[in-house]
Amino acid sequence: MNQDPNQNPYQATGQPPGVKSAGHPAPQNQNQGDATGGVIPYKNPPALIAYYVSILSLLPVLGIPFGIAAFILGIIGLKKRAANPVIKGAAHAWIGIILGGGTAVLWISLLVFGFGAAFFANR
Repeated sequence: MNQDPNQNPYQATGQPPGVKSAGHPAPQNQNQGDATGGVIPYKNPPALIAYYVSILSLLPVLGIPFGIAAFILGIIGLKKRAANPVIKGAAHAWIGIILGGGTAVLWISLLVFGFGAAFFANR
């Protein structure tokens, strides 16, 4: 290996000799897709949070606020996806909307039915 001992082997090509490289990759373009963006949409936090919060909405009665939050975050995630299709996360957002909204309606209707049955049972 015939290299100049004073030359930095980690220096990026195309840089002037006096400029030292920090060893970090160049920042990526925000509109560029990546390998994990479709599986874990980390560039679309509302959709990802909607997905996880919708799982919490399965908790009886306590799931009402989680379901409402998942529904709202899912809609925000879909709007963000529509504004920039590269960021992905539509499936996570739809799961948040359907599961979160469905469980919120389920728990609210069960509460209303339960209180209604208890009210009319005492008459």
